[in-house]
Formats: sequence, structure tokens, C-alpha cells
Amino acid sequence: MRQPSAGWKTHHILRHFRPNRWCHNQAVPKRRVLITGASRGIGAAIARAFAQEGDRVAIHYSTAKSDAEAVLEALAGEGHLVVGADLRRRDEIQALMEAIQQEWGGLDVLVNNAGIVHRVDTACEDVAEWSMAWDDTFEVNVLGPAVLTWHALRLMGPGGRIVNMASRAAFRGMPDSIPYAASKAAVAAMSQSLAQSLAERGIAVTAVAPGYVETDMGRLVLDGEQGEAIRRQSPFHRVATSEEIAHAILYLASPAAEWASGAILDLNGASHLRM
Repeated sequence: MRQPSAGWKTHHILRHFRPNRWCHNQAVPKRRVLITGASRGIGAAIARAFAQEGDRVAIHYSTAKSDAEAVLEALAGEGHLVVGADLRRRDEIQALMEAIQQEWGGLDVLVNNAGIVHRVDTACEDVAEWSMAWDDTFEVNVLGPAVLTWHALRLMGPGGRIVNMASRAAFRGMPDSIPYAASKAAVAAMSQSLAQSLAERGIAVTAVAPGYVETDMGRLVLDGEQGEAIRRQSPFHRVATSEEIAHAILYLASPAAEWASGAILDLNGASHLRM
């Protein structure tokens, strides 16, 4: 397991107050939203979408503090936070959630977006490498969100929303990254089980299952020799944008989406259809 570098802080908070930039009527209470992995890509787009709605956003990062601060500085509205934690570390998750409780007094929406991919397949000749890929992937993609959810539930009341990041790979498979696909299947199952468990508390839980998305990380594959074939997987002949994923999550986290609880929303441009 990776250990934090010297000088690592269990949590870091940068407050953001920028008056007179609300997008909605100031009489409307602003939701308190934690988004993990929000320093770039899909997570940053999710942060922007909630901020445009007038919500307060906590931008989580693992190592990219400067990127997270840049996202914060560009957000509409006020009252946003930057918070740091390695999701492999239970103590850092606890410190992060305690910091949010101290700053906001509670939480209304948790978006478990952060995730990692280890490119490992059955051709791997090193059992230590194979095992590490499974351990690390599940630590970040499954156990991290599970522990975050446990803490979030102690800050969340009726009307709370949890949206988890699954993947098309959970249902279609991903032969060049088997641990990743398995971890996202676990996220989907966890989401549905939580939805059943938390309904009596008025908390709705959903997940989204994107295919390929046009992000900086995604372009490492999309700009390569497989890029055109990947785009042709969808009859739209393209991949998703981060903003499309963000706006789907914005709906699932809304008061109008209670009856969607338990849903796993496919966001893959008809590239993989399941009954």
C-alpha cells in the first residue's frame, strides 16, 4: 500500500468566498456537496455543475492540490472548499469528513467519483504485480467510497443523495484491466444495496456507468491507434464529454430524483445495451 509522502497533511482546507456571484436566488438554501477526485476531468466538471446551481462544493484531491485549487478559483458562487485525503487511508478519510462537519455542520450530497485504473490482464507473469493491482484498485474504488459513505451518513439527513461512479466496464468487461471492471461491478452492487437500506431514512442512492469520456486521461487512449475504433463503438461515433456525465449526476442528486434511487444509469451512447 502506498504511504503518504513526508509532510502529507491528513486534510487541507482552502476556503472560497466570492460574494455576489450566486446563480440562484440567495433565499434558496445551498446544498453542501462533497465530490471526490474533483481536481480534474469528470470530477472538476461535476464541481462546476453544482456550483452553477448555487451549491457549496468541497473539491477533494489525493495529490493534485494545485489543480484542485485552480478548479476552486474558477467556480461560480461562494463557500467552496478544497479538501485532501488519500482514499487508501482510513484516518485521512475520517479527518476529511471531520473537517467538512466543522466547516459546514453537515452534508447533503456525496459524489464518489474518484477512481484508479491498473492496466493488468491475465498475461501478467508476476503474482505480486497482479495482487497489488487488485488490492490497490479495490482500496481506492470500493473501500474508499464505502468508508466515505459510512462517515457521510452521520452528516446526512432526509433528502440526502449519494451518487457513485460505476462504469460500462462493470457490465461489458475490460480484459486489459480486470481489477477495474470488477471494482466497478462492486460499486454498482454497493449502490443498489445502499439504496434499499437507506430509503427509510429518505436518502436516495444511485450510480452512473459511463463508457469512454473525453478527458485528459481518456485522451491517452483516444488519441492512440484504438481511438477511432472506440468512437465507433457508439452509433453516435464519439465518446462522452465530462459535462454530459456531470449533468446526469446533477439530476440524480436533485430532489426530483428520489424515485430513481437504486438505478444504475448507463451513459455510453448506446455502445453497450443491457436488458
